[in-house]
Amino acid sequence: MKIVDMHCDTLSALLSAKRQGKNFDFENSDTQISLSKMQAGDYLLQNFAIFVNLGETDSPLPEALEMILLFESEMEKHADLIRPVRSYADIEQNQADGVMSALLTGEEGEITMGNPDFLYFLYKLGMRMMTLTWNYENSLGFPNVRLDKKASASSDRYCLSQNKGLKEQGIVFLEEMERLGMIIDVSHLSDAGFYDVLEHTTKPFVASHSNARSVCPAVRNLTDDMVRRLAERGGITGINFCKEFLGKPDVSQNYLDQAVVHMKYLINLGGEDFVALGSDFDGITRYHDLSDCSVMPKLVHTMKKAGLTPTQIEKICYKNTLRVYRELL
Repeated sequence: MKIVDMHCDTLSALLSAKRQGKNFDFENSDTQISLSKMQAGDYLLQNFAIFVNLGETDSPLPEALEMILLFESEMEKHADLIRPVRSYADIEQNQADGVMSALLTGEEGEITMGNPDFLYFLYKLGMRMMTLTWNYENSLGFPNVRLDKKASASSDRYCLSQNKGLKEQGIVFLEEMERLGMIIDVSHLSDAGFYDVLEHTTKPFVASHSNARSVCPAVRNLTDDMVRRLAERGGITGINFCKEFLGKPDVSQNYLDQAVVHMKYLINLGGEDFVALGSDFDGITRYHDLSDCSVMPKLVHTMKKAGLTPTQIEKICYKNTLRVYRELL
């Protein structure tokens, strides 16, 4: 079964390895996503996020550019196996050539420094999707969970930010992203920000790596109303494999089973055209049944065992995401 995954943090993991003098070659790295593991998982396309942590840098744009250079270097080195895409036609061409596809995305809107010119610059460099926030307030808006840099105890580092949405510059960015053909990603955005996106856009948008809040009450997940509204717009959400957003499985189940619980709930609420994959690999902990991207065939088996139809499985694994990309890229 072909796989399209809307989110991973592999670029930041590779950059960290490079800075530490460790192996960062994408073909056989120790990351949860590598070329060999993707081949084992039957990948068609992987989104690669430019993830920048504002708690660790005051220079998000240079950090993003360093990651883009690494991405380009690895794509050139392994062009016989994987190639970057900037349009839907590129995806089709890669399929015809028998190679996997890589789509560059952004995870933290502040990599643009709040400047639409820099957004355009990143678009010209190949970025085709971006979350408006990560876990810190930025020049565009507020996240759904804010990390408190000054908190002394780890338990006090998180505070909710549900009632503050996009700032004026964030609204400006929505129009510019739709004009460019850059996909708006509401994962990490506050609840109020989600509704700002709904109000100020006309095209489908995505939650690249968010689950169902009714199944697991993490604020990073989508409420039932968000699911319905996003589905009505023609958007999708990608199932996130982070255990904090999946929730604890039943005693007889594992995290693969719990991922399917979210899938079935979201299908019932938003329809079978709504659910996709957004693993968050290399941004999450490894666990025995979800160690890396080579487990995708096991996920497909779990979906079959849980009663999902062949059509539903195909849509979740790749067809729903390709439908959105066909329309927006």
